[in-house]
Amino acid sequence: MSLIYPLLIINTYLLTISSSFTLTFVIKTVIFDLDGLLINSEPLWHEAEKAAFKQVGINLTHQMCLQNTGLRINEVVQVWYDAMPWQNKSTADVTNDVLDKLLLLIANQATLMDGVVELLDFFGQMNLNLAVASSSPTKVIHAALAKFNLLDSFHALFSAQHLPYGKPHPAVFLETAAFFHTPPKQCLVFEDSFNGLIAAKAARMKTIAVPEEAQFNETRFDIADFKLHSLAQFTPQHWQALQNLI
Repeated sequence: MSLIYPLLIINTYLLTISSSFTLTFVIKTVIFDLDGLLINSEPLWHEAEKAAFKQVGINLTHQMCLQNTGLRINEVVQVWYDAMPWQNKSTADVTNDVLDKLLLLIANQATLMDGVVELLDFFGQMNLNLAVASSSPTKVIHAALAKFNLLDSFHALFSAQHLPYGKPHPAVFLETAAFFHTPPKQCLVFEDSFNGLIAAKAARMKTIAVPEEAQFNETRFDIADFKLHSLAQFTPQHWQALQNLI
């Protein structure tokens, strides 16, 4: 589907609802992952990981990077240390190497995913709570959103960095819901990773999966309420259908 058609539908829908004096939605809070959903940063994570792990003698492949998508970077580093222990650096040093490289890549190469600005406008005009809930450290979230002047598009930003558990544990999503005093069942989560999708489902939130194209046909993503090729495919019909889900 082209980008133009859904946007025309959304704009028409916004004109329609703006004329209503009493408008209420079941969903009160919309939560977005960051990497691979709002920002095309997953390839940058992979590049940073490959460079950092090469320094300790581990040559990561694209598939090896994919299997840990959605985990916190310290957990990714621990996974590979447990599998192939190295001697010359601590896991904390490798974690910092990845993050230093990533921040440079974000500043120079990161791009927005299709449909981000239009979708944020769509939800923003309905006075919903908008948040980012990511496994990435806070400094990565801020750097990525600041690059595209999107910090003011969200009411709150949450990182699983300092929580006891990261995704696929639902802690970061439950923390977000609690901040807005929104019952989890009245939250909608957009996720691109399977670990993030599991976390949102475990939190009992409504979900839309936007997996990377190479993973789109994997049936594990079918647990989402809807599965899209990109955020640009989201329409008011999806929004209305989500209101009716129990």
